Amino acid sequence: MRKLLGLIVFAALPVLAQTEVTLIAPIGIKGPLEDLIPGFEKKTGYKVKPTWGTGLVAKKQVADGEPFDVPVVQAPYDEVVKSGHVVAASRKALASGRVGVAVKKGAPKPDISSPDAVKRMLLTAKSVVYPNPARGPAAGITFDQTLVQLGIAEQVKPKLKPVVGAEVMKITARGEAEIGVTFLSELGGEPGIDIVGPLPESIAPPTHLVGFVSAHAKDAKAARALLDYLSSAEAAAAYRRHRMQPDE
Repeated sequence: MRKLLGLIVFAALPVLAQTEVTLIAPIGIKGPLEDLIPGFEKKTGYKVKPTWGTGLVAKKQVADGEPFDVPVVQAPYDEVVKSGHVVAASRKALASGRVGVAVKKGAPKPDISSPDAVKRMLLTAKSVVYPNPARGPAAGITFDQTLVQLGIAEQVKPKLKPVVGAEVMKITARGEAEIGVTFLSELGGEPGIDIVGPLPESIAPPTHLVGFVSAHAKDAKAARALLDYLSSAEAAAAYRRHRMQPDE
C-alpha cells in the first residue's frame, strides 16, 4: 500500500521541462557555434536547438517573423531590424568571415596575394568550385561580386562549378575542381585539401555576423544568456580556431 501511495505521489509531482532556446544562423558560422553550444548547455542548463541556413535565406526567415529565440544574421541587416521581429537594442557583434581558396592536398598553391594575382589564377585555372549564389550563401555571392570587380565574370563562367556549399571541400579534395572557393571557416573539416588563404579584402570584403534576441523569444532571459555566451571571450577563441575574426 505504501509503495502504491509513493507511486501516486511521484506521478503527481510537476515535471520540470528543460528550457529550449532556438537559434538560427548562417552555415558559415556553424563550426564555431557547434563547438560552443555544449559548453553553454552545461553552464546554464538550457538546451539549444539550432537551425542552419544560407545567409540570405536565414535573414529572410528572421525578417518574415519565423519564431527563433536568437537569430544570427549577416550584414547588412536593415530589413531584419525594420521588421520588428528582433530587439534592436540587443544587437551583439559576433564575428566576421573571409572568403578563401583551397586546392587538393599536395597540389601547387596559387598566388592570391593581390587582385592581379587572383585574376591570373582564375583565368588560368581549369575549374573553380564555389557555393551556388542562387541559393543565397554569402560566400558565393561575394565571389560572384569579386569576378565582376575583376572584370572576368564572363571569361571564367564556363569553368565555374556552383554547388551546395558543403560540397566545395569534397569536390576539391577529390580533384574534380582545381580551385575551391568558400568561407575559410568551412574549409577546415576536409583532410584532403590544402588551404591557400583568404582572398584580398579589396575584392572580397569580410562578411560580418551579428546576433539579436527575438522580439518573440519564449524566454528572453535564456535568449540573452545564449547571445552573451556567443559574444564572450570563450566564443572569440572558438571563432579564431575556425578562421574567423571576432568582432566588437
